[in-house]
Amino acid sequence: MFRRDASSDSEEAGDRPTRSPSGFDLTPPAPDERERLEADLSPEEKRVLLQHGTEAPFCGGLLNNKQPGVYCCRECGLPLFRAATKFESGTGWPSFTAPIDETHVRAVTDRSYGMVRTETRCARCDSHQGHVFPDGPAPTRLRYCINSVSLSFVADGQPLPDPLGRGDSLSSELG
Repeated sequence: MFRRDASSDSEEAGDRPTRSPSGFDLTPPAPDERERLEADLSPEEKRVLLQHGTEAPFCGGLLNNKQPGVYCCRECGLPLFRAATKFESGTGWPSFTAPIDETHVRAVTDRSYGMVRTETRCARCDSHQGHVFPDGPAPTRLRYCINSVSLSFVADGQPLPDPLGRGDSLSSELG
């Protein structure tokens, strides 16, 4: 149901797909592109996205958002979740039942804090998004618990962010 990446953090870019089934370029940013993307992040976004932090529960700006649209990676703009898959989990973080495209979200084993969890990362820029748990509602029974600061929201009908200039700024009304 979700794509687990059992490889190490030093995975070679050539081992990843370059285009997702939904047509998005998954090639990791070049070092100069990454530097530019990271320079645009706030200190809190850097702490969560780059250092695998977690924002405080019930404080995220997207927690109560109920507008139709798409949630994209805050760092690189890759569309990750549709608003239609968002649900109220009561956990204090935006929760989703499934990604837009399974290849857009990488699952990595996280053994921090004396637990074993499944961390979710953006498949293009490798930024930390949150975690996925097997306690969600039907039909997937998954709960993608995502930090608000890891996401940017795009309302239906608006162009998607394309900070890498890859032609990914299609309408947010993804099929």
